[in-house]
Amino acid sequence: MEITANNQNRKSWLPVVEGCDFPIQNIPFGVFITRDDIITIGTRIGEYAIDLGAFHQLGYFNGIPLTDDIFMQDSLNDFIADGRKTWRLVRNRIAEVFDKENPNLRDNEKHKEIIIFDVNEVEMLMPIDVGDYTDFYSSKEHATNVGTMFRGKDNALMPNWLHIPVGYHGRSSSVVVSGTNIRRPYGQTLPNGATTPVFGPSQRLDMELETAFITTSANDLGKPINVNEAEENIFGMVLLNDWSARDIQKWEYVPLGPFLSKNFASTISPWIVTLDALEPFRCESPKQKIEPLPYLKPSKTTNSFDIKLEVTLETENGDLNTLSTSNFKYLYWTMAQQLAHHTVNGCNVRAGDLMGSGTISGPTENSYGSLLELTWGGKKPISLKDGTTRTFLNDGDNLILRGYCENKKGRIGFGKCTGKILPPISLNHLKKD
Repeated sequence: MEITANNQNRKSWLPVVEGCDFPIQNIPFGVFITRDDIITIGTRIGEYAIDLGAFHQLGYFNGIPLTDDIFMQDSLNDFIADGRKTWRLVRNRIAEVFDKENPNLRDNEKHKEIIIFDVNEVEMLMPIDVGDYTDFYSSKEHATNVGTMFRGKDNALMPNWLHIPVGYHGRSSSVVVSGTNIRRPYGQTLPNGATTPVFGPSQRLDMELETAFITTSANDLGKPINVNEAEENIFGMVLLNDWSARDIQKWEYVPLGPFLSKNFASTISPWIVTLDALEPFRCESPKQKIEPLPYLKPSKTTNSFDIKLEVTLETENGDLNTLSTSNFKYLYWTMAQQLAHHTVNGCNVRAGDLMGSGTISGPTENSYGSLLELTWGGKKPISLKDGTTRTFLNDGDNLILRGYCENKKGRIGFGKCTGKILPPISLNHLKKD
């Protein structure tokens, strides 16, 4: 089926400023509360949020086989479970209705009042009910940097790293939507030179620049997904900040990997950008040093997307400090390889499952995706505009992740993924009388 929604020459009758992340060619999906306190599934064009529940009720999806309540829910899980044919039909229809030459909704003031909202009038919610959350470790540059810090340059990559997309299962209950404040976590740490751990708030709180993809109900238990069919089972992508407490992580991660150092919060952007929308920005993935085993070997080489990524730290006085500029295309292991490996043992994935890329670092120091790397383990403090420095995050710091694709065919973006660090919560209630 043709993706007519991607027509680069199409213009909307809704105003869209130059350089906006959400032109009519994007048509992402999210969940929000309207000014009338109604929770609905919607999309966005320019600075306008579009209520797809009302859009459907008023007949604009006529001819597309959809249940009456498909967009009148508090998550996208059921819509995602309908599969790529439905996603494509829906995006194509939305693009058709909002095309500047189509008068059906454009000239119906009563319907526009019901369907269209200023994006600042709505409150964005979690777009999915996350059933399971997996985080990969797929940036060769990031893995090399971290390995060099802890094991030396000659042993930077573990022996398995060039053979499999390494990952671990994270905590889905603490995945939160952009704008949610993040409390500094507590945990055990082992101070330098000490032989016994201490308990307290993390002193080395970090961000991680990541993306994540969301799957449909892709496979039955026991049935692997073919690497060349994996993308058919991916609905779309979001930005992801997988917050990390590095001092807690260092003490706890042997032998089973991260635990309290990661499960306190992971933040995603509210709008899911479909793989269909990203198709014009497809690009070559990195050449892999060791030929992967057959189940991980794709039939094509254009398995990545040119997504520019940025991290900004906003201090309490409002100063904006660019920390990193990276790109999704640097990832060594692709989304298709990640999903194929995830399921090769028969693991089943479901609609709304979230798969994190792992920290995305590039080849230069200003493209590293974590403060752990940017400050080289705290040895190289970063100077900010207000005269202060950072090795890791301070209370009051607001982290802003952005991502967008841009070429001669246009621009598609993800908007922002933000989270502000708050002081640790009081633990007085844990004390004995």
